[in-house]
Amino acid sequence: MTIAEPRTDPSAAETPPRPTRGRFRPGGTVREDRYALVGAAAASLALVWILFTRLLPFSGALGFAVCWYAAFLVLYALVVTHEHGRLAAVDRLVSVLVHSAGALSVTVIAAILGFTVLRGAQAFAHSNFLTQTMSDTGALDPLTSGGVLHAVVGSLIQLGIGVAIAVPLGIATALFLVEVGGRLTRPVRLIVDTMSALPSVLAGLFVLAAFILTFGFQKSGLAAALAIAIMMVPIVTRASEVVLRLVPGGLREAAYALGAGQWQVVWRVVLPTARSGLATGVVLAMARGVGETAPVLLTAGFARGMNADPFSGNMTNLPLYIYTYVKFPQPDMVSRAFGAALVLALVVLVLFTVARLLGGAAPGQMTRRARRRLAKADRAAAKTPTAPSGDLPLTSDKETSA
Repeated sequence: MTIAEPRTDPSAAETPPRPTRGRFRPGGTVREDRYALVGAAAASLALVWILFTRLLPFSGALGFAVCWYAAFLVLYALVVTHEHGRLAAVDRLVSVLVHSAGALSVTVIAAILGFTVLRGAQAFAHSNFLTQTMSDTGALDPLTSGGVLHAVVGSLIQLGIGVAIAVPLGIATALFLVEVGGRLTRPVRLIVDTMSALPSVLAGLFVLAAFILTFGFQKSGLAAALAIAIMMVPIVTRASEVVLRLVPGGLREAAYALGAGQWQVVWRVVLPTARSGLATGVVLAMARGVGETAPVLLTAGFARGMNADPFSGNMTNLPLYIYTYVKFPQPDMVSRAFGAALVLALVVLVLFTVARLLGGAAPGQMTRRARRRLAKADRAAAKTPTAPSGDLPLTSDKETSA
């Protein structure tokens, strides 16, 4: 008896084995990926250099950079697709685009700050720049005369008044939208969204038409602060609303279960929990308000000397100082303007740092002060003597006889 041999497909035997690709891990990089990245960048640079200088009638640094980046993306996608497949190519391209966007943002900010520091260092080199005003300084005077003191004082006064108006109003509006609600929720949110999209010059025109031209008030720091507050209110409201909605509902329910009223829940639970987020929203509004030029240009007026009274007289702030003196043809005046721009950047940095310190930890986390207070309470509780369970407290003989 013979056993039949199994039939084999000749076409299957002749099929070559499929090539194995490298291991792919989404979101991660290996050494081969770095080699492919560097090789694609070098090859695309050489290719675009040849095209720009030899073959095509193109010129310009910006066009060269754009063409080099596009060629780099194409070559890098081809290399990764050949090594790891299409899925890995898409993952690597998205990663390259995200990192490129971050690097471009940092580069632009660094270039702006570096240019401002470079142009404003000449004014900062003289100590009088931060201690004098421009009341006795002309356009032809050297940098050893005049300064930016009155503009710094004006900015701080106007920003302080704007914050005092906008922050309570914005947080109260956000609390109404989140905690109260009702029929007025949609109209209020629509007004806030509309105010967020309005150009800043309209705030200055509103204050100019409503207060200065209609009621006869003069241009002053208070009028400029009102315009700044109008620009800050929608920012504080939107940021505060988002932060208040992130407060866990379980905290509110626990407070209501303990017998707290709505105002007590808001004051003792919701606002402390969202304190860091609220501080961040206030910082965003302050950064927007301290750098506004158009509303201040229409409402504050320009003064060369010191004026610390926001209710009367023109009051200059830093953006108005920069806008006025950067248009002068004298190099020293332009240097003063860039020096004021550097002071404005430092003021924003200081305000941001102070707000972060006041804001404390993130929602749901304990601050350092709270952790120290809790540790102190634990140590005090550990030192307090306690009576053994089941035994009567120790008393003296007199207390026993009594």
